[in-house]
Amino acid sequence: MTIKIGDKVPSVTLRYVTPEGVKAVPSEEFFAGKKVALFALPGAYTRTCSSRHLPGYVTNSAALKAKGIDTVACLSANDHFVMNAWGQEHGAGDKLVMLGDGSCEFTEAMGLTVDRREAGMGMRSQRYSMIVDNGIVTALHVEPSGEYGVSSAEAMLERL
Repeated sequence: MTIKIGDKVPSVTLRYVTPEGVKAVPSEEFFAGKKVALFALPGAYTRTCSSRHLPGYVTNSAALKAKGIDTVACLSANDHFVMNAWGQEHGAGDKLVMLGDGSCEFTEAMGLTVDRREAGMGMRSQRYSMIVDNGIVTALHVEPSGEYGVSSAEAMLERL
């Protein structure tokens, strides 16, 4: 079942790289007490993800935070080391948290997987964005397969 507005985010362990090393944090803790703009995408280093989706959020992170977002996070079905390297190449720095969902646990629990095995990519995340306020999904925008627009940073800014 796909997550919907009003649901709590699934309970899984999220991982990302900090200057101190790898941080493994329960999702309840990551989303607790703040408003998070999370966008998810099929894969690091893929075409639309690298040319439009991630760069849009890097460019607009300050504007999102000015509209009440505490944390901007990018999630993909890649490991946290790949996400960290990809974020560094795109200047994510302290603007975004680059979350690795290498085993697709969060994505599966969200009900937002897409089967890309025929393309040699395995199970991936659908492209989407959401606002999570203190662990509760308050906005969710899932892209139709192969499209890009409703989950963009620009679209999120317009809706805030």
